[in-house]
Amino acid sequence: MSGPLSEDDIIARVFAPQAGPGALGLKDDAACIAAPAGCDLVITKDAVVAGVHFFPDDPPASIARKALRVNVSDLVAKGADPLGFLLAAALPPDVTLDWLEAFAQALGADARLYACPLLGGDTVRTPGPATFSITALGSVPSGRMAARTGARAGDALYVTGTIGDAALGLYVRSGAPNAPAWVSALAPEHRDALRARYLEPQPRFALRAAVRAFAHGAMDVSDGLVGDLAKMMRVSGIGAVVEIARTPLSAAAQAAIAHDPAALEIALTGGDDYEILCAVGEDRAAAFEAAAQAAGVRVTRIGAARAESGVVFLDASGAPRDFARGSFSHF
Repeated sequence: MSGPLSEDDIIARVFAPQAGPGALGLKDDAACIAAPAGCDLVITKDAVVAGVHFFPDDPPASIARKALRVNVSDLVAKGADPLGFLLAAALPPDVTLDWLEAFAQALGADARLYACPLLGGDTVRTPGPATFSITALGSVPSGRMAARTGARAGDALYVTGTIGDAALGLYVRSGAPNAPAWVSALAPEHRDALRARYLEPQPRFALRAAVRAFAHGAMDVSDGLVGDLAKMMRVSGIGAVVEIARTPLSAAAQAAIAHDPAALEIALTGGDDYEILCAVGEDRAAAFEAAAQAAGVRVTRIGAARAESGVVFLDASGAPRDFARGSFSHF
């Protein structure tokens, strides 16, 4: 840290200007907010760690956006409106005041963008790596949360946006000399697009009302579509059939796969999509699609839930396809 700044100095100078009304100016050990009448609280927590979720030399603004957005994505997947968040920041000795201010300014801008104010947290010193842990709070009308366990046999299965960009973007961002050949074969604009999706997730914030209104079950796709869909079906006690060809892919991802078909498995299992996976009753599928379109969020129907357990991914010939790894795992 440049200069003899104490924890109180950091809080007052860097984070307090970004705090919301319930934070009490970050002068207390707790925040105080009122839960909306007739609503349940939704609480989620995700951490990002240098060397695991971001590169230590990534821009501080991108790290801040990723830290908050992965939590906002979880709230969206529950159909919840944000109420605020708590931040625990573990900072190594080489973090400078300029770095922290860039981080905090981006965090504050995103907090305003997603109506999710900073309410408090903790700041500590660590020998490394830098770690930012966020607990986000939201609200949903009582009984209306789209639980991961709520999918039903016969439901139509949807995903938002495009799948696989961030997982492919990790290879682009790493710049490793042993990177797959498709990385160097991509056009510059495609490399830039994939890198951007890795650096800064785009939570489908405008979809939360449609999730609340129409989804039997939902979750955000953070560890790869193949594995996350299997998780949701398993805890719902059912299975699913998905046509791989229906999976929405960006032009950049399609270009990578055209250069090397093995990139498709990276896209489907690699994670960091932060798209929303929804299970919607067949009788409400058209209304869900219309609501998503009105919200400006692309949704794609990729398959259907079924009573038989297990998730089957079908290739273009209609044959089941297996994957070497279902999803990203820390362990």
